[in-house]
Amino acid sequence: MPATQRRPLVLITGASSGIGEALSHCFAQAQHDLVLVARSADKLQALARQIEAQYPSRVQVVPLDLTLPDGTHQLATALKARRRLPDVLVNCAGVLAQQPFVRMKSADHQGVIDLNISALTAIMSHFLPLMIKRGSGRVLNVASIAAFQPVPLLATYAASKAYVLSLTESLSQELQGSGVSITALCPGITATPMLQAATQGNAQLNQLPGFLIGDVQDVARQGFEACMKGDVICVPGIINQAAVLASRSTPKWLMRRVSDLLSRLAS
Repeated sequence: MPATQRRPLVLITGASSGIGEALSHCFAQAQHDLVLVARSADKLQALARQIEAQYPSRVQVVPLDLTLPDGTHQLATALKARRRLPDVLVNCAGVLAQQPFVRMKSADHQGVIDLNISALTAIMSHFLPLMIKRGSGRVLNVASIAAFQPVPLLATYAASKAYVLSLTESLSQELQGSGVSITALCPGITATPMLQAATQGNAQLNQLPGFLIGDVQDVARQGFEACMKGDVICVPGIINQAAVLASRSTPKWLMRRVSDLLSRLAS
C-alpha cells in the first residue's frame, strides 16, 4: 500500500488472552494493523485468523518470551524487519503471583519483576526514542488498581504495577510537546484467565460479588479510548475510581491497616 494509505500499526504484548486479546479487537475495529506478541504461538495464530476474518486488518504474530535475556531485542528486530515503526505500543504482558511474600521462591519474585517491570521498560526504551524522533506515537501501559495501594498476598505484583504507574506518570511530563502520549490503564478485578488462575490459589475469590468484577471487553474499550485521547490515567469502573480516590486521600498507615484486614478476611 502507498504510505498515505497505510493503516496505523499497533504492537500489543500479552495479546493471546484477557485484556490484551480484547484490546487487539478494539484496535482492529478501529482499522489498525496489528503485531501481536505472547509466548503461545497457537493462541496468537488463532487470534490472528479471527481478527483477519472479522476486520480488514493485517496481523503479524511474534511468539516470544519477553523475559528471555534478548527477548525485547528480538522483538525490536522483528519490528525493524517490517521497516515500520508502531504508531501505538501497548504493554499488556504481565504475570501475577498470589502468595505470602515469604512463601514465594526467589525465582517467582524475579519472574514478576522481569516481565512486569524489566521487559516493559526495555520495550519502551527501544521504541519511545523512535516515536519522539518521528514526532508522533501513543503508548498504553496496562497497570492495575493495585498500583495505588498496598496489597498483602500480592506484594511483589502490586509493587510492580506501582512502578508501571509511576513510570507512566513521569514520562507523561517528559513527553509533553513531543507528539507522543502515554497512558496507564489501571483496571480492578477483571474477568480474565489471570483471575481464574488466582481463584485456583484462593477459593475465597469465588465469593466476590459480581459488581466488583469488571468485564474484560469494557475494560479494554475504556483503555483504548483513553489511549487515543491521550489521557494519562484510566481507571475503569465507578467503584474502582472511588477506591483510587480514597487511597490517594487516605493516610498510608490507615491504608495498610485496611489492606491487612481485607487480606486476613480473604485468607
